Amino acid sequence: MNVLVWLNQDLRAEDHPALAFAAARGPVLPLYVVDPDHWASPDRSARHWAFCSESLKDLAAALAALELPLAIRVGDPVPVMERLVRAHRITEIVTQQAGSAAESRVAEWARASGLRWTALPADTPAAPLTARGIDGVSTGALPLARALRLADDPCPHRQPGGRSAALAVLESFLTSRAAPGLPAQVTPAGAERASPRLSAHLAFGTLSASEVITAIDARLTDRPLPQMASGLRATQSRLLARATAMRSAEAFPRRSAESDAARLAAWGAGETGLPYLDACLRYLNATGWLPHAARSMVLGCALHHLSLDSRSAGEALARRLTDYTPSIHWAQVRRHAGLAEVPPRICNPVRLGQTLDPDGSFTRRWLPELAPVPDALLQEPWKWSGAPGLLGRRYPEPVVDPVSAARDARNRLTASRRACGTPPPRRLRPTLSALIEGSRSPQGGQLCFDL
Repeated sequence: MNVLVWLNQDLRAEDHPALAFAAARGPVLPLYVVDPDHWASPDRSARHWAFCSESLKDLAAALAALELPLAIRVGDPVPVMERLVRAHRITEIVTQQAGSAAESRVAEWARASGLRWTALPADTPAAPLTARGIDGVSTGALPLARALRLADDPCPHRQPGGRSAALAVLESFLTSRAAPGLPAQVTPAGAERASPRLSAHLAFGTLSASEVITAIDARLTDRPLPQMASGLRATQSRLLARATAMRSAEAFPRRSAESDAARLAAWGAGETGLPYLDACLRYLNATGWLPHAARSMVLGCALHHLSLDSRSAGEALARRLTDYTPSIHWAQVRRHAGLAEVPPRICNPVRLGQTLDPDGSFTRRWLPELAPVPDALLQEPWKWSGAPGLLGRRYPEPVVDPVSAARDARNRLTASRRACGTPPPRRLRPTLSALIEGSRSPQGGQLCFDL
């Protein structure tokens, strides 16, 4: 019995339920299909493909060491698999559940063709892998981003993909970076050193959640210092919450209206005239990642302050996040748009900048044009006496007044909830957790569960 293993977002050879399951049934043909239609969707970008292709190269090397050639094909998954089934006498297709439309279509075709179809849940335990490949399988080549018609997407500080990079990041977290704890994870600069930084590897499956949890358990047996142990246990809890959230796919919100093109472009480029917001957006463009507080702020400001359409803003943010996970990302977009049971908070980007970047070092790093602005007015440069020579020249004037824009957004949300018969949310004290949407909330707190 020859078995085809369809790899999706599970780009590893170790701790791989589908590979182990298939290997126990007969010779294995691991396959990754580069579907141009998938990569042409408006929530995908060249930085995603760069991370994916690096992960595939690493996976191909790992499988080659096991004498399992990785077949890479470009095209629609159904005709690609039809050709492989005929050429290599495949009788069964095994994959790990992704819940995608492509998976449903392939499953329907496989059953209609008389093939056995097995889709394993993501949390299926993986047995040790002892496999043999199918003779005569050509490996194929990875296409370039331009062949997939992906626009140039420079991301100079993006995390590299691949299993080797994933294990190195995990090891550094287990041995040192878990110690600083939650407060250090709130700001981008602090989160670089304190957050696990595993979310992109979890999104593409170069690591599995189960092996990270197991590795943390092993580290806890060494009785690390209390602060380190606390950070490790918090990460385990977030991994479990992430797995729960991924079981229910969220639909994309409908486009409510065309977004203001100029505002959308200014937001995407970090040119809104609101310094901390712009610094976070420029950091995101350069790194492909943001910690949860900053993610929540950039999305909240897009929807509330700039009145951008939730679908347009959600797609633009998804393209920039290397760790984009649709089921989690779109659930949070819907929540910020007021389409979920838990009402969103309206953040204050000026106060967030003053609170999370009190010395201005992060803002100044990414907005060097604000160098002459005094520290006290860095987050409100329009109040500086030298503003006429700066704003609208080296740095843009604010596209909106943050105070009135927040008031208008709050009124819109209140009116919308009243129209739906939903009671208005209770007023919260202006603590840090109230400033940051979901920063400490147990209800879907972290956008994309940015581990």
